[in-house]
Amino acid sequence: MLHGIDVSAFQSSSYDTSGLSFAFIKATEGRTYTNPHAAAQTKTARDAGLVVGFYHFLWPGNLAAQAEHFVTGAPSKAGDILAVDWETTGDGTHASNAEKDTFLKKVKSLRPNHRVILYCNRDFWLNIDNTSYAADGLWIADYVTAGHPRIQAHWRFHQYTSDPYDKDVADFASTAALKSWAEG
Repeated sequence: MLHGIDVSAFQSSSYDTSGLSFAFIKATEGRTYTNPHAAAQTKTARDAGLVVGFYHFLWPGNLAAQAEHFVTGAPSKAGDILAVDWETTGDGTHASNAEKDTFLKKVKSLRPNHRVILYCNRDFWLNIDNTSYAADGLWIADYVTAGHPRIQAHWRFHQYTSDPYDKDVADFASTAALKSWAEG
């Protein structure tokens, strides 16, 4: 298992990268929010030689505008992974299955040479999702033993804790294998 982290504007731009192989950075949310620390957080990851991913927190509606906002806000370096964060919004709503699927496909069409993946928690995957569409891979949040999420589906990344920050593992034999897949 490879270890990684995911960060947003709540985390420092100079986070500890020791022992990590990858980092996911929140790039955007909805149609207007851009993480003001994304550039510095990305530099920290790149300077450490990590595989870099970016994620967009999906809101219901305006999918094309959100996808455009995301790909504009996320750098386009080869080998970067793009993820949609599908969960309950601050106002208690969430994008529908159709919206989630449409967004993933739109991002893939805008960035056809990038891996595009779905991030969601175990409850969403088991009880809200009804299409099982995760584009190029599933990033599942389930706060249990690292690498043992309680789902039957094949996953690529597992967020296993948020204490004291979001920690993840990746189901790849080596960093080189992860880089090869990401550059796919």
